[in-house]
Amino acid sequence: MNPIEKAVYSLDWMTLVLFISLIIFALGKYLYHNKFLNFIILPFNNKYVLLHNKKGQLFNWFHILLTIFQVINLAFFIFLSLKTFDALPSENYQNVFFTILAFLALFQVAKLILQFIKGFVFNTQGLISELIFSKISYLNHSSIILCISNVVLVYIFKDSKIIIYTTIILILLVNGIGVIKLLKNYQKAMFPYFVYFILYLCTLEIAPLVIIGSYLKD
Repeated sequence: MNPIEKAVYSLDWMTLVLFISLIIFALGKYLYHNKFLNFIILPFNNKYVLLHNKKGQLFNWFHILLTIFQVINLAFFIFLSLKTFDALPSENYQNVFFTILAFLALFQVAKLILQFIKGFVFNTQGLISELIFSKISYLNHSSIILCISNVVLVYIFKDSKIIIYTTIILILLVNGIGVIKLLKNYQKAMFPYFVYFILYLCTLEIAPLVIIGSYLKD
């Protein structure tokens, strides 16, 4: 009988990543319980955005903690998706994950800086800040779905494409609701800056997705 080589991948670092993200999430819930109660029903009730979308809320610790939770789980979901579709560049999984994590963190910070610069140039700082807060809030909420999906992909249905597709659909649904409510709430405020809003969508939202999609297709 010839020996068959079988690669066994350690789940220790994956468990640690998920555990850290859950600690961050639990910390936000414990320290800011009232905000969390409004946040958890965000897709069904826009009370969280309406109550907390004020100057300075973008850098509130509750918002920061949930954004960190979002970035970690988004990076982990991208990593697991690439692994499922055999698109990882190497077998050094930890390095790949942390590369994705660093890229997402830098990308979000860079985009945030560019958005504030654009707001300063066109004197729309208040509007830009409110739009960013609303958009990131819905993205942070969808990271709960990402976290659940990550746990399922790691421990229950490993490399399940159905779980990945379902997760993507749910994320698009949650953020689609956010975009509709955002446009509804700020349609009068955005109308004088409609051209700038379209430019913002094309350069800072749609273009990165097209580039990433083209890369994965290749």
